[in-house]
Amino acid sequence: MKFDVNLSILFTELPLLERPAAAAKAGFDAVELWWPFDGPRPAGREIDALRRAIEDAGVRLAGLNFDAGDMAAGERGLLSRPGSSARFRANVEVAVGLAGELGCRTLNALYGNRAPELSAGAQRDLALSNLSLAARAAAGIGATVVVEALNSHENPDYPITSSAAAFEVIDQVGEDNVALLADLYHLHRMGEDVLALVDASAHRFGHVQIADDPGRGRPGSGRMPYGQIFERLEAAGYRGHVGLEYRPAGPSEESFGWIRELRTDEGMSDR
Repeated sequence: MKFDVNLSILFTELPLLERPAAAAKAGFDAVELWWPFDGPRPAGREIDALRRAIEDAGVRLAGLNFDAGDMAAGERGLLSRPGSSARFRANVEVAVGLAGELGCRTLNALYGNRAPELSAGAQRDLALSNLSLAARAAAGIGATVVVEALNSHENPDYPITSSAAAFEVIDQVGEDNVALLADLYHLHRMGEDVLALVDASAHRFGHVQIADDPGRGRPGSGRMPYGQIFERLEAAGYRGHVGLEYRPAGPSEESFGWIRELRTDEGMSDR
């Protein structure tokens, strides 16, 4: 099992440009990020600084979100919202370009909160159009665009709250390089049987992210059967990275002991 660290939720006690090196020091060879800039088209010097920090640390960028708006203020994506669609489209070329430079082959397009001025159908049509645009751009670097379901407890206005709803969007896009981002924490919190989902649908996963439920802490801090989950992912043939997207209880570098504790005897690597 290959793990990467999401630097937008782990190592946040450090400035952004110091986080890739901290992940490498902790033994990881890959990282991922939510869109780390304030707008869709940051200054070239900002992009160059982040790219150099990742390259100098010797880690791979395994996943990158498209611009999702002001996440701290509750925005959860731009592609389905008429007031934000232009911002999403402006970001596509920039995000794909950065991903291409760093060898990243997974780009996450968060759907966006409900837009009260639009019907659900009209919002879906806009989302599909923007997803298709993003998928075609991502295809140019051999990348996959992933669609993520979020839990409604923490994201009450986000309409994609189950794997079935995400798969419906994916199927309607009609592009070969669109897949599920299986965030097992969100899905478990919505009551899904994540073991059954892995068994049935791992071949449709473009990426996997994890945290434990309840609490969104490290695996082992809640009730999710992560030993079995990892075994099932291996058995199902999932060979991508598993993104660590949990909130550490203390310093990030001290939160990784669970990886050794949950190792199987089938050769799962520490990182």
